[in-house]
Amino acid sequence: MRIVFLAWRDTAHPQAGGSEVVIDQLATRLTDRGHDVQLLHGGPSGKHSYRSTRIGGNYSQYIRAPLSFLRRSTGVDVVVDVENGIPFFSPLWQRKPVVGLVHHVHTEQWAMQFPEPVAAVGRWLEGRLMPRVYRRAPFVSVSPSTTDGLVDLGVDATHITTIEMGLDFEPLDPSPSAEPRFIVLSRLVPHKRVELALKMWEFVRPMTGGKLVIVGDGPELDKLRALAGPDVEFTGWVDENRKRTELSQAWLLIHPAHHEGWGTVVMEAAAASVPTVAFNVAGVRDSVDDGVSGSLAETEDEFVAQWISLASDSGRRAEMSVAAKARAASFTWDRAVDSFESLLERSVRGR
Repeated sequence: MRIVFLAWRDTAHPQAGGSEVVIDQLATRLTDRGHDVQLLHGGPSGKHSYRSTRIGGNYSQYIRAPLSFLRRSTGVDVVVDVENGIPFFSPLWQRKPVVGLVHHVHTEQWAMQFPEPVAAVGRWLEGRLMPRVYRRAPFVSVSPSTTDGLVDLGVDATHITTIEMGLDFEPLDPSPSAEPRFIVLSRLVPHKRVELALKMWEFVRPMTGGKLVIVGDGPELDKLRALAGPDVEFTGWVDENRKRTELSQAWLLIHPAHHEGWGTVVMEAAAASVPTVAFNVAGVRDSVDDGVSGSLAETEDEFVAQWISLASDSGRRAEMSVAAKARAASFTWDRAVDSFESLLERSVRGR
């Protein structure tokens, strides 16, 4: 098949995150299977085994996408329209089969990122227009929580296939530091709520000691540094080797995000035998097996209590480490790509 992905960013973008990793893995592995794959996106392009083409900036790409696609549409079999809050509405301007790929529903995130007038437009585009424009299209969601979110928006449940994505992270043998060391691994953006980790750390630190390490970069970095109290370390952006080193030394992953599509960093931590403490929110509840590979909290007080409890109980933490690593091993890219490729083929045949 000749496949075109329409997505917000390439992995070369300085603010690339889990969504971009998923697209890159799908595109690379479909190319390896003999398909002709192209990614059209906004922002800088990296070097890949598939073609990656910049068609504009973060927002101008949505306006330029129809013309950019038409220039490259000869022989296209199927379009993968990736919704990062707003999809490209490709059924309105081209006739090829469309598969919608959704990482998470952004309903509440709009108000975290934009002023209310802009947020209201975003909610309308995602919540009202998108389900109507894509009413005949099949959807892929990356977690049961995302599937539920799409159904809540009005997408027909029979049109949605849930495909939990794989993990491209070589497992690590744990070598935790002698002193308590807790890690936040995240893009520093509002919906990750890293400020809550800093707030809760002030209650945890007197009970556990140790250090809280914030690994990642983003527009919230300066604000978070100003909020941080004692025994907090900011690494900024790190490469893969440094990330693995930080994970290998960590006792727990602290993940206060408001929501996730799936929770890639949770699964990477699990592959490094690091349990997670997080809130019981969409996406995260799918990647953390509560009480087995980590703990899920309903409130900040409960989060603090679970953080202190796990930090103080080396035996329970060790059991969770083993379970987390086993859970991570069950999510493979071959399984995910098999399901995704099959859905694309059915869409082409159906057309």
